[in-house]
Amino acid sequence: MNLEKVVFGFFIILSCTLNFGFVIGDISRPELHHPSELFMAVVVNLIATVLKFGDRTHIGATHLATSLVAMLQLIGASLVWMWHVYIAQQPDLDASSMSVIVSLAAGALLANVVSVILLIGETLRHTR
Repeated sequence: MNLEKVVFGFFIILSCTLNFGFVIGDISRPELHHPSELFMAVVVNLIATVLKFGDRTHIGATHLATSLVAMLQLIGASLVWMWHVYIAQQPDLDASSMSVIVSLAAGALLANVVSVILLIGETLRHTR
């Protein structure tokens, strides 16, 4: 068993599941989307992105591209949240603000799902 591949797969799947955990729930109810879960999704996606650097294959480039898309959208969601809470000083997020945040995180979730599918395809290819 290759420990590097285990760690790589672990962070790809963890980033997808954390992102899913944040997105799941009624989009109009901000209390169902906790900021610490979004923060953890950003951190784990950043770790997964760093792990994807260095792979010079075509599939490695696609892995990196999906991770960069997810990071861009998660950081965008975090910036929208910080804008509303700290700059606009709205203590409670309304449904329209939360819908933007969750929509951006859902886009990141789609990128993470593509990354997991690539990981599964690559794993199946190596076992043949």
